[in-house]
Amino acid sequence: MSAADPTPVDGLGRVVVVIPTYNEAENLAWIVGRLRAAQPSIDVLVVDDGSPDGTGDIADELAAADPAVQVVHRTSKDGLGAAYLHGFRVALDAGYDVIGEMDADGSHQPEQLDRLLAALRDGADLVIGSRWVPGGAVVNWPLRRELLSRGGNLYVRLLLGVRVRDATAGYRLFRRTTLEKIDLETVQSTGYVFQTDMVARTLAAGLAVREVPIEFVERVRGDSKMSGSVATESLRRITAWGVRERTQRVRTALRRQR
Repeated sequence: MSAADPTPVDGLGRVVVVIPTYNEAENLAWIVGRLRAAQPSIDVLVVDDGSPDGTGDIADELAAADPAVQVVHRTSKDGLGAAYLHGFRVALDAGYDVIGEMDADGSHQPEQLDRLLAALRDGADLVIGSRWVPGGAVVNWPLRRELLSRGGNLYVRLLLGVRVRDATAGYRLFRRTTLEKIDLETVQSTGYVFQTDMVARTLAAGLAVREVPIEFVERVRGDSKMSGSVATESLRRITAWGVRERTQRVRTALRRQR
């Protein structure tokens, strides 16, 4: 991937949005088209995990037609976090100043990306498009799904002590300096818990995290990758991780008192 001649985004430099895909043939061209129309100065990096439905071929066609679109093909499906980590490394190597996250299914509206960009210009190191701050909303979600998300985020706040309302959200912008400071090589989370891990690491590094309200729209085409078992596994991993982190903090505090 080359970022040699991208168009700088006012006040932010070169910006790319990473879109991970697995079986998103129905949505990819639609969401990339919307993103390019809403933010013509922003590049797109599709990271496809070997989709058997032809998503990778569609991504290649988009890249052939638009130099602002690039594609990374992975041969295995290792989880959302693994795909993002791969995309982040590629984008950092290419010299981008800002690296974003966006789902391929349309749940994150490209037309609202300007809200995240504005918050980054105001000095944030990580900006999260949040469903659960005032002004945020979800569309077409059943009550059970909303309660699961709200409850999961409350659990994260209580367990990890992070003052973020939507730590599991996947609509984000990172400064390059943020990703460099939190040391991506030490990130081991590969599933959906990756999002929470990245928030906690950013805060632990003393960096500024800001949430801006977005309207999250449930996908209308294709199958959701989130299920009850996936959510349960994420909470299990957050629990183990949180207990380990808290234990380490207590041990550190006790050593300092000696």
